Amino acid sequence: MNAPESASTAEPLLLSRASAGVVHLTLNRPQHFNALSEQMLAELGAALDRIASDGSARVVVIGGAGKAFCAGHDLKQMRANPRLEYYQRLFADCAQVMRRIQTMPQPVIARVHGIATAAGCQLVATCDLAVAATEASFAVSGINTGLFCSSPAVALTRNIGRKPSFEMLVTGEFIDAARALARGLVNQVVPLSDLDDAIARLSAKIAAKPPLAVSMGKELFYRQLEMGIDAAYQLAGQTMACNMIDDVAQEGVDAFINKRSPNWPSPG
Repeated sequence: MNAPESASTAEPLLLSRASAGVVHLTLNRPQHFNALSEQMLAELGAALDRIASDGSARVVVIGGAGKAFCAGHDLKQMRANPRLEYYQRLFADCAQVMRRIQTMPQPVIARVHGIATAAGCQLVATCDLAVAATEASFAVSGINTGLFCSSPAVALTRNIGRKPSFEMLVTGEFIDAARALARGLVNQVVPLSDLDDAIARLSAKIAAKPPLAVSMGKELFYRQLEMGIDAAYQLAGQTMACNMIDDVAQEGVDAFINKRSPNWPSPG
């Protein structure tokens, strides 16, 4: 078992700052292209759990320090532990972090610059939204080392079509930001100099909306995707009914009818 990473480095593996309801998490292993080591996954998962229960947090932004967003799993760490049980636990831990992103009530935005490969591309695909710099590039390149990116495939195929996904998975080739935008992997592509401003604008739009409606909507969004059409409509109708009887929606509808700005009730 490797020594705890935090013991061998002066810098924290995950940087966190919050402002105006937006929490920024930055993967901080720039010398390793922010590879997702065991310790990085543990710290990211713990941070997401804390934020999920923080009523003041409205939006989460995940980015990377240095030249890359995230280069996927730490292959050196994986190679040093050639045991089936180790790999099973590692990929289960990664899946738990990815699922936490989609089950937490706050929308999560990927801030992508540089490369996003393998589990790094999975992280982009898992986030609810993604904004990329023009020079960003994306790949699920495990196949180049003899490892099919099975876990990243789960997120990737739920973002883009089957044939584009499979092509990326079996060739390991990179796509640029423009192609990622065309395929629906990211929401926006902007010059690197405009990346933070674009994310700030998107975050502010979301933070201005009633948090109950956003959190209910996010939960419904992912649950209905895995259902048949009849069950999806049943769940959607029930969600909308519960949303509608809440004071937030009552105030919003009343404001719309009376052509005034809503006076949102305080959360809680």
